[in-house]
Amino acid sequence: MIQSDRMAAIDANAEALGVPRKQLMESSGNAVAREVRDIAERGDSVVLVAGRGNNGGDAFVAARFLDEYDVTTVLLGRADTIGTEIARENWEALQRVECDTRQFTDSVAVDIPDCDVIVDGMLGTGATGALREPEATAARAINESNATVVAVDVPSGVDADTGETDGVAVDADRVVTFHDRKPGLAGLDAAVRIADIGIPDAAELFVERGDLLALSRDPQSHKGDHGEVLVVGGGPYTGAPALSAQAALRAGADLVRVAAPETVVREIQGYEESLIVRELPGDRVQPGHVDRLLELADDHDAVVFGPGLGHAEETNAAAREFLSAYDGTCVVDADPLREVPKVDTDADLICTPHQGELESMGGETADDWRERMSLVENYADELDVTLLVKGAHDIISDGEETRVGRTGNPGMTVGGTGDVLAGITGALASGHDTLTAAGIAAFVNGRAGDLAVGDREYGILPTDLLDRIPPAMWGDDK
Repeated sequence: MIQSDRMAAIDANAEALGVPRKQLMESSGNAVAREVRDIAERGDSVVLVAGRGNNGGDAFVAARFLDEYDVTTVLLGRADTIGTEIARENWEALQRVECDTRQFTDSVAVDIPDCDVIVDGMLGTGATGALREPEATAARAINESNATVVAVDVPSGVDADTGETDGVAVDADRVVTFHDRKPGLAGLDAAVRIADIGIPDAAELFVERGDLLALSRDPQSHKGDHGEVLVVGGGPYTGAPALSAQAALRAGADLVRVAAPETVVREIQGYEESLIVRELPGDRVQPGHVDRLLELADDHDAVVFGPGLGHAEETNAAAREFLSAYDGTCVVDADPLREVPKVDTDADLICTPHQGELESMGGETADDWRERMSLVENYADELDVTLLVKGAHDIISDGEETRVGRTGNPGMTVGGTGDVLAGITGALASGHDTLTAAGIAAFVNGRAGDLAVGDREYGILPTDLLDRIPPAMWGDDK
């Protein structure tokens, strides 16, 4: 079972892994044609009703595989408005081989010929809300027909995630859905076939460029919509919390505040004028600060706890007390990681250890990343946290699902890149579930490191990653 947004990410990941969308469309169209052959006799009339997106492209491909039938392809709209290049190429292929094609540019013109089978290729899994014209009129005409109706991926007008309809929707007899079943198909009175279209397992396992689709923003966004992050750190060190806070800003958080001992506030503030710093009395974080930290945390969407705190016992005690009392989303990094197994918490924790820190937490590791996957998944399940275990292959697991990140390079062994990762994770955790946030953060951090090494070879500093976070997340070269 797969949600529509995750399906879109997997499609894009497959392309990033070398399986082009055009190839997937060819496989999808072929699967639809096979379904038609199962229900139609040679010479039967088949009408494919196609929209202007990739769902229509699947229908165009199917038409080419149905030579033994009397086939008509109906395009809802003008051919010059077909929305994707691969769909347009497959429409043009139908013209070159002189297939019977028709264009209906408005609802009045919609006239679906009498036929034995209708293929609904109007709208796919990404469409939501009520059908517009001419699709609404076409859907009514399809439903009034006596033909057997085969829907491509999901019946037009049915929400692929919820199964809900808003007005008219195609009443399909059969559905050919791709790669995995969509949740919205569960309540349909239709036979559903899941077609393997050649998406590799790696497209689901590895965090890739398609996962970045989750970062899209509403054009009407307002200040605060994309998260406010609190970084709790500093005392023995000043650079670590400053790196995490700056990384959170570069990763798209709207506001970032740092809670730090008063002895290092000026130094942290001096790294970046956009940071807001809150003073804690003394030179280390200690149990007496926890009430204040909880008060501050309540005003934020996510907390990054740990950068630069050090490992003094009073600070460890403060970490245990804070984590035990906090019930929000918290990224735990550096020295407080060792305290996580000791606490019972209602917080949604993302822990970001390297392999040595994982072992200090009580977890196990292995040299081979495939073996390490099961070890990390089991320990994440045991702790009831999301683990992001850093390495040449980053292993990300919430105990139920496990992903692998492959970006990054040996230049990132320099100290401070983990602080950058913690900040990116905090920014993303303020608006996404923990597994998604940790997975994308691992990809982006490594990609920023790759961009930095491309400019500076292996002599990079963690600060070199900061300006490269935005192009790693949103740049055209990703």
